[in-house]
Amino acid sequence: MASESHPCLAGQVTTEPLPRATPHAAEPHTAGLAGRLNWLRAGVLGANDGIVSVAAIVVGVAGATPELAPIITAGAAGLIGGAISMALGEYVSVSSQRDSQRALIAKERTELADDPAEELAELAGIYRSKGLSAETAETVAKELTAHDALKAHLDAELNIDEDDVASPWQAAAASALAFVIGALLPFLVILLTPASVRIPVTFASVLVALAITGATSARIGGSPIVRAMLRVVIGGAIALAATYLIGHLLNTTGVV
Repeated sequence: MASESHPCLAGQVTTEPLPRATPHAAEPHTAGLAGRLNWLRAGVLGANDGIVSVAAIVVGVAGATPELAPIITAGAAGLIGGAISMALGEYVSVSSQRDSQRALIAKERTELADDPAEELAELAGIYRSKGLSAETAETVAKELTAHDALKAHLDAELNIDEDDVASPWQAAAASALAFVIGALLPFLVILLTPASVRIPVTFASVLVALAITGATSARIGGSPIVRAMLRVVIGGAIALAATYLIGHLLNTTGVV
């Protein structure tokens, strides 16, 4: 029997068998990838929030007074409160997402048990809507159902992987830890820098750190790096300038 053939670059037909497809190095196909990317993104966002939030607090207080005691108090309060807030917010958000996913999985499992024939027809219909012929769609649906019916339906209908449901504890811990790591940078810089250059050095270090987190976030999400960096750097610069101005005005008016 003749082997399968495929056109070569010159337009000729060869009798060589089609090459076996192999995953590209830049295309990971490991289980749980979406979950790891979720908590990694949460970590990067947590670090970014930690940098901006605590930097804005300590710069604002430093604009009002050169004394270290108020700066330490405000910075420590912002660091601890912010980390707890980030963890709680991420936990609540991801818990809601997880509960919704589990409810959908349970519903799909019940439907498969109650009416498997209807679910098979539904799966075949999904593949027909994606461009497969009726015969091919039915064959694919039957083979995937025989292998793992629930997994096939979750993937085709809901784009959910039962083994890849988000973990709220993991996301909360990543956010809190990242917030603390990010917050420590401006906190330590402003404490360890001489008073005469305290604010400009803190400004510079914070903007560099924000550029790094912006680039990291862009790489994870596959978005343009320069645009992401500019977005977070400009936003951070505005936040720092605003809080410093408020602190400076409060100091000059004698409120502090």
